[in-house]
Amino acid sequence: QVQLVESGGTLVQPGGSLRLSCSASGSIFSIYRVAWYRQAPGKARELVASLTSSGSTNYADSVKGRFTISRNNAKNTVYLQMNSLKPEDTAVYYCNSVLRKGNTYWGQGTQVTVSS
Repeated sequence: QVQLVESGGTLVQPGGSLRLSCSASGSIFSIYRVAWYRQAPGKARELVASLTSSGSTNYADSVKGRFTISRNNAKNTVYLQMNSLKPEDTAVYYCNSVLRKGNTYWGQGTQVTVSS
């Protein structure tokens, strides 16, 4: 069992930066992959960035060069650094984790709104 809690979402102007945090608890050592997804109004949830326990990363084409996923193992926290934000980045952002045995867990989501 893994519990995930996101924080950091807020209103930000286009071109601005924001860092989202995901605090994890539970069976931390069994996590294989952590990821950030987002869901905009009227759209399906999409993968934004992922990070495996071995350090491999993957990013959606729309955020490459602007977003960075990272982790602080000592704090059991995953981050999403978001730079050069665009209005189309507006969405609810969700933290996700996959255990080595295949179980998947989701956070409650945090709202990011990019608008002037």
